Amino acid sequence: MPTQPHHYITSSRALSEFCEQLKDCSRLALPAVLAGGALDVFWEIMCNPAIQKVVHAGRQDLDLFAVHAGQIPKPFFDTQIAAAMVGFGPQIAYANLVQRVHGMKLDKAHTFTNWSARPLSQDQLAYALEDVTFLLAIHDHLHRRLSKLGRLHWAHEEFSRLEGTVGETRREPQERYQRIRGWDTLKPKSAAVLRELAAWREGEAKRRNVPRGRVMRDEVLLQLARHPPRHVQELRKVRGLHGSESDRNGETLVATIQAALSLPPSAWPEVPKERKSEPESTGLVELLQAVVKARATEEEIAPTLLATTADLQVLVDAKSNRADLDLPLLKGWRRILLGELLLEVLDGKLAITIDPKSGTITWSPPSN
Repeated sequence: MPTQPHHYITSSRALSEFCEQLKDCSRLALPAVLAGGALDVFWEIMCNPAIQKVVHAGRQDLDLFAVHAGQIPKPFFDTQIAAAMVGFGPQIAYANLVQRVHGMKLDKAHTFTNWSARPLSQDQLAYALEDVTFLLAIHDHLHRRLSKLGRLHWAHEEFSRLEGTVGETRREPQERYQRIRGWDTLKPKSAAVLRELAAWREGEAKRRNVPRGRVMRDEVLLQLARHPPRHVQELRKVRGLHGSESDRNGETLVATIQAALSLPPSAWPEVPKERKSEPESTGLVELLQAVVKARATEEEIAPTLLATTADLQVLVDAKSNRADLDLPLLKGWRRILLGELLLEVLDGKLAITIDPKSGTITWSPPSN
């Protein structure tokens, strides 16, 4: 475990001296807690291809680096993705991973703290340090397990996929709401509210130089869109919205919501109509879900990392419509581990059976 002393850098000169020391290192644990100021020398280190960057659930941090450095800090290793590939479950939190790997319980008191305020308190600094202290040791642990299982190249495939989506930060802020899971369940008028709130959050995150989730989480934006408050007092009652955010931007948020509500229907987003699946299609998806869960259990990998319900529905629809099967599920390691199996099930080349005693699902060629 790391035992080196830590230093809180508060000046450009100290940052330059520190970055000079980092030039010869092979890897770094991210994120760092950054304030304002000239950071060119820091971005140069972050984008050095000879230095591996280790992150946990790094999508937003990589987004932030892409915006300010003009490129993605490659190569990187995301421990949340890697953990899902070796049996730790989908989207495991950093604190939970630390506890399971090292038996250490981290303090979660500052999970939703305001990191843009300066100076940071000693408690905040301690929390930020914990956020990366164990990251390199976890990287070692996961790298060993992936190598032992022959899955290291799988992880790198997933990192490449993540890299391909990080550039979405450069999309127009007015389109960003479509990246929020659940936006398409809203009514068009509510979707207009979400669109304006998401655009506001993009600008605010850029102004503060923080990931958008630290300004306001997606689920809070959805809640505000579904049940728009009329004044700041109502805003303060919204679950998950920090009081400090209401104090800082309450009036702006309410004004943004009211402006969205006053838009004419012609300015509302077009929300995709919910497609009703045919009963046969639904049954096939449920059958494939059982296969996915069985395969995931067999391989000790998170089922949702293999395939989501939406992935399976797309596969079933593509097969039934004889459409192009150029799907992520049928590429790379997923095709080898699962995709070919699902295709054989859909083609009737394999029969699915359930052991009545254990409930175990197995598959074999159908008997004639």
